Amino acid sequence: MDKKKKKLLETKGFKVGSVDEFLGLSREESEYIELKLALSQSLTETRKKKKPTQAQLAKMINSSQSRVAKMEKGDPSVSVDLLVKSLLAIGVDKKSIAKAIA
Repeated sequence: MDKKKKKLLETKGFKVGSVDEFLGLSREESEYIELKLALSQSLTETRKKKKPTQAQLAKMINSSQSRVAKMEKGDPSVSVDLLVKSLLAIGVDKKSIAKAIA
């Protein structure tokens, strides 16, 4: 955001800052969220590229289609373990997973 817009918002009584500041997240919490979102995005992109449906991926990992949908949307209830397991099940190698979170 440019300085002029920020100043205007502040003069109108708005607080301007980052999401981390608003939520009171530590650096570690923020990094963890970014890591999970990167894995979610990688899963979505890979699944669409390789063309299995959410239901087909769910069957591969012994889960449900709704759980796969939650994984792809970055739902906070989804574990990093499940995201990594799903990426491996769909054929992503360790180097690609590392690249996704780097």
